[in-house]
Amino acid sequence: MITCSNLSLRFGKRVLFDEVNVKFNTGNCYGIIGANGAGKSTFLKIITGDVDATTGSVDIEKGKRMAVLKQDHFAYDEFQVLETVIMGHKTLYEIMKQKEEIYAKEDFTDEDGVKAAELEEKFAEMEGWNAESDAGNLLGGLGISEDLHYRTLHELSNNQKVRVLLAQALFGNPDILVMDEPTNDLDVETIAWLENFLADFPNLVLVVSHDRHFLDSVCTHVADIDFNKIQVFTGNYSFWYQSSQLALRQRGDQNKKAEEKRKELQDFIARFSANASKSKQATSRKKLLEKLNIEDIQPSSRKYPAIILQQEREAGDQVLTAENLSISNQGEALFSQVSFNVNKGDKIAFLSKNTLALTRFFQVLAGEIQPETGKFNYGITIKHAYLPNDNSPYFEGIDLSLIDWLRQYSKEKDETFIRGFLGKMLFSGEESLKSAKVLSGGEKVRCMLSKLMLEQPNVILADDPTNHLDLESIQALNNSFSEYKGTILFQSHDHEFIQTIANRIIEITPNGMVDKYCTYDEYLADNSVQERRNALYAKSAKA
Repeated sequence: MITCSNLSLRFGKRVLFDEVNVKFNTGNCYGIIGANGAGKSTFLKIITGDVDATTGSVDIEKGKRMAVLKQDHFAYDEFQVLETVIMGHKTLYEIMKQKEEIYAKEDFTDEDGVKAAELEEKFAEMEGWNAESDAGNLLGGLGISEDLHYRTLHELSNNQKVRVLLAQALFGNPDILVMDEPTNDLDVETIAWLENFLADFPNLVLVVSHDRHFLDSVCTHVADIDFNKIQVFTGNYSFWYQSSQLALRQRGDQNKKAEEKRKELQDFIARFSANASKSKQATSRKKLLEKLNIEDIQPSSRKYPAIILQQEREAGDQVLTAENLSISNQGEALFSQVSFNVNKGDKIAFLSKNTLALTRFFQVLAGEIQPETGKFNYGITIKHAYLPNDNSPYFEGIDLSLIDWLRQYSKEKDETFIRGFLGKMLFSGEESLKSAKVLSGGEKVRCMLSKLMLEQPNVILADDPTNHLDLESIQALNNSFSEYKGTILFQSHDHEFIQTIANRIIEITPNGMVDKYCTYDEYLADNSVQERRNALYAKSAKA
């Protein structure tokens, strides 16, 4: 158990946390959520002792071991992979090193023998003889093959280092596991492995993540940071979001009787409790929800952007045709033999193991670069708009207010008109007058979404549009793309985003493509599809 008592944190006049009192209990997984800048990562650092609170205390149950997912990818470059993982259990690792030092002595004394015996006893109690095999099993589950286990970390790619550091945090069954954005740089197979691991993990987990599917899969509770406080709610992220939205609608319905509202909330809880999917975690969550007092369901004070996407004109039947597209990078194919027809109303998620391949692919379709082979043509009725992964060229060297920045892309120059689009993206009042050159990553994406709304396209090209956005903006964009009547071609790392929007999946590889009309989950579950995609990637590896 972790208990935070009267916790406050101030930076000058800025108050991040004010008199926070919250408990985290063993056996639960808490998703820490909050708007960008609310202090999610800072709160985890207070828990781990990396940041000192201004006032108050954090009390961790005596004798409990905490493991933290490290974000410094270079801290262990000189250590072997297997050793780095075992370092995750600090006490066990120290005993191992002490033993090695004693046994390496040339003048081994009786006193050394006694000390070594004591260490061996502790080592056996901690099941130290299984350390290497346990570490190896973790690495295998995370996709680090056995031939890499005795290499140093500096020989590994950044993606591989992320997996090693994740194995380090998970090693030795810690009593408390703290993870900040654990799914960053992980592929879908590794994320699924981690979800299953945490679903069976019996101890306390605190996690910050922008991946809603991951939060839904692993969390029994949500800890919401808002108004400098932290409030804990039972259920996963989707339950928190949907219940808070339901409560908000009910609060605005003055005509509905209290008993009708209560019945509606009870029915909602019952429906959600019945939708169990993962064995242990879902069963635990179902029991928690069944015990939930409906008074605990409160409307969220969060503000969600209003992303309203309309088409200037409806598209005709001819949308987009691509034939034999290919692009390489430094002599290696990123994708090739990519041919497809886009139908009116298609919402296509493009996949690849190589994110650079996807970015280059969208740059081709946006007309920013030319393909090495092949051609593509849009229909004469098509007006397409592009949301790039890297939007920095739109803001570099531009010293304009947000109003003047957005005015560049608008036929209507009236300030009130422009302010309306910025206001929908939560840039209201003085916020709309700030300089475009000082925006955060998330603010730049929201500006680009304002531009997208102005353009009123009937085809949207979106290269990882959820990148840099907070959960509220991701949810708003997800809802908007789902409701949009036009055609969307997109790529995303957000499982829930793909699953709830795409009606077609196209995976591009160095040796061809896979094209299937289905949802994302159906695509992942289709063995014949997976065999084909694996064969295409294997062909590239052999080459």
